[in-house]
Amino acid sequence: MTTTTTTITTPPNPEAVGPPTETSPTPAPPDPGPAAGAVRNYLIVGATSGIAKAVARLLAANAARDGRAVGLVLAARETDELDRLAADLRTRSGCAAAVRRFDASDLEAIPAFFADAAAALPGGLHDLVLCHGWLPDAERSKRDPATMQRLVDVNYTSAVVLLELAAAEFERRGGGAITALSSVAGDRGRQSNYPYGASKAALTAYLQGLRNRLFHVSIPVLTVKPGFVDTGMTWGLIKPDSPLNASPERVARSVVRAMNRGRDVVYVPWFWWGIMSIFKSVPEPVFKRLKT
Repeated sequence: MTTTTTTITTPPNPEAVGPPTETSPTPAPPDPGPAAGAVRNYLIVGATSGIAKAVARLLAANAARDGRAVGLVLAARETDELDRLAADLRTRSGCAAAVRRFDASDLEAIPAFFADAAAALPGGLHDLVLCHGWLPDAERSKRDPATMQRLVDVNYTSAVVLLELAAAEFERRGGGAITALSSVAGDRGRQSNYPYGASKAALTAYLQGLRNRLFHVSIPVLTVKPGFVDTGMTWGLIKPDSPLNASPERVARSVVRAMNRGRDVVYVPWFWWGIMSIFKSVPEPVFKRLKT
């Protein structure tokens, strides 16, 4: 009998590298983007979320610091808040900023939305940063079919419709980059909120396939898996001073760094990689007895 020994080496920086099982053997190089001196335009969807606003501010601030031109198309359902954010970004960083309304529940309107957003700023679109999502009451999502349907539409269906449109546009242009927020909740189904976790698990699996496809045309796809983040979505789920709770600004720094490095998967904060590795390693006969 032959015994095969498998050695798994823990990466020196899990926050930047992600789990060994989910990275490509040879990562796609970061998209070079527009020519030197040209503007790089980002479409940020779900831009009223705490993480998205922090990412937008960091992208604009970094570009201003480095003397680069950047444009931001901010999309969400509440455009009044977006107008204030766009004005603030223009004032602080001098970047171009446009606002578009996006309703993840209106699936039929997404193609027209994307076509409009892609043409909102001169030079077209170079990056998609997908941040929208919905976390309803867990018990309501289990009991109410309409809530369950909306949960799937917002967290999964609307995302993949938009991602396919972006992928086709970037392939047509010959370059681009995609970043999408999933969640550590999608790594394993837990009784506390498995409907939400399932919607994020589906998105994570989709992004794996999309990354595999677009690798061959050098378009990077980054999956971001946040844990608890101090935003309105998770208010009341964890104490604000918990060491497991991260600020949107901390998450944004990790996200932008991973974008710049052309990473595949990033857990934020980095320690969630270890936590979820343990969760996933527990045998099912044992795990099902736990109260998670």
